[in-house]
Amino acid sequence: MSEYFQQETRVQPVIQDPQPRRRAGGALRRAVPLLAAAAVGGATAFGVVAATGEDGGTTTVVREATPSGGGNTLARSGSLSVQEIYRRSAAGVVKVTAGSSGAGGRLGFGSGFVTDADGYIVTNYHVVEDSSTVSVGFDDDSELSATVVGTDPSTDLALLKVEPEQPLTALPLGDSNALTVGDDVVAIGNPFGLERTVTAGIVSALGRRIQAPDSFGIEDAIQTDAALNSGNSGGPLLDASARVIGVNSQIASENGGNVGIGYAVPVNTVRDVVRELKADGKVERAYLGIRMETADGGARVTEVRDSSPAERAGVERGQVVLAADGEAIATVEELGSAVAAKKPGDTLTLRVRRDGSTENITVTLGERPS
Repeated sequence: MSEYFQQETRVQPVIQDPQPRRRAGGALRRAVPLLAAAAVGGATAFGVVAATGEDGGTTTVVREATPSGGGNTLARSGSLSVQEIYRRSAAGVVKVTAGSSGAGGRLGFGSGFVTDADGYIVTNYHVVEDSSTVSVGFDDDSELSATVVGTDPSTDLALLKVEPEQPLTALPLGDSNALTVGDDVVAIGNPFGLERTVTAGIVSALGRRIQAPDSFGIEDAIQTDAALNSGNSGGPLLDASARVIGVNSQIASENGGNVGIGYAVPVNTVRDVVRELKADGKVERAYLGIRMETADGGARVTEVRDSSPAERAGVERGQVVLAADGEAIATVEELGSAVAAKKPGDTLTLRVRRDGSTENITVTLGERPS
């Protein structure tokens, strides 16, 4: 169920299935996500429209980058070279393998990174969703079993824990609020199973809204043209100082391959979610219970969910939300942020307009359904 209106986009989570099908001549086809979401209105719960070429497949050539030789500095003065970023960070990037008891016990894998030397690892929720076993592979070819500490489908994040014999290499976290369009970025992950592959690019846009596995919106996503492909899910997006500024989660694609549009969950969101997952194993989120679209100088209600907090408070389809707790609302995203700042049980006063008249409606927010 989606709380807010979202235009359909061709995006997909980038988890890798280690058993890719092959087209005639042996060329590698688009990897099919192992942990597929249920179809909703012709798309998946991730907002995916799976599209292929006329022959049903696409050829992808992948070259694994290494930190050897040359300067190859990023464009901005004072930036570390791609090689130096890789040298500092690669040991903290892991391969996450998720085992499923269904579908013949097949395995899927993605990426992750170490946030704590004692063994905490961040990855995407969709990488480990419905898995019965999870293991983590490191750059020294060692592998450890992992426990899923907690998950947050609403941000597509999961926190894992391993028990290492020696301290792990933890990656430093940056500040996603300090990013600007055009900043240099580097992604490290395991596309198509090619472990610890590095790609470089820039921040293409900020403030994007992408769809989470539970169909709610993830706000302030980072758009990048650094190449992301199946298997990159959960890996770090790093700035030019080798600090994590996002978790690579989705790509926009018509054929399943990289077309230069990828999305990462911002690290400031990751930091907050990890703190709550460590404490409680889950994240409590406030719930209003409406679908909306940006229109008429505010956020217009297009649907009110049955038995939702909004319905109980008297919110109706066709009303336009102009303000929340006295703060002007001009877009769906602004109302989403106002709800996200609350906890279940909090109240939110909406200023709404309909047929030329306005009124205040106070809603007692519920807990977001799974």
